[in-house]
Amino acid sequence: MTESPVTRVLFVCLGNICRSPTAHGVFEAMVRARGLEQQIRVDSCGTGDWHIGHAPDKRATAEALGRGYDLSGLRARQVQVRDFHDFDYILAMDRQNLADLQAMCPAGFSGYLGLFLPFDPAASIAEVPDPYYGGDEGFTRVLDMVEAASEGLLREIGGADTAR
Repeated sequence: MTESPVTRVLFVCLGNICRSPTAHGVFEAMVRARGLEQQIRVDSCGTGDWHIGHAPDKRATAEALGRGYDLSGLRARQVQVRDFHDFDYILAMDRQNLADLQAMCPAGFSGYLGLFLPFDPAASIAEVPDPYYGGDEGFTRVLDMVEAASEGLLREIGGADTAR
């Protein structure tokens, strides 16, 4: 029996404490709910090094938990060149993160490197805004965006209708 290839997805924001861990938790929960844990692997990281080893922001964790997503086991890490060899999809939350990733992307990277939010066909903007310096409503908005884009990403990868 042949095993299905594993698709590896990496979500990237600035500090890996708000947007990318939210996307990590949401997408991983959707993958698990569809029984695709053996086909899709998920991780997240940041372009900056300020929060390495820290848990996600408490506001992101609380908002996610309110919708049934558990971010408590996640810890921030910084993106490494090795990630370009280890992941098929590297998805940035905003254009600055994308530019930073493009600057460090090795020649020969054959995966997808781009913005995450355009996977939501109904999105009217291309970037997931950073809620860090704002109020709780920013975290609610980010979670709404992440859920919609995650559904689109699952459709892209091919697991959207499994186990529905």
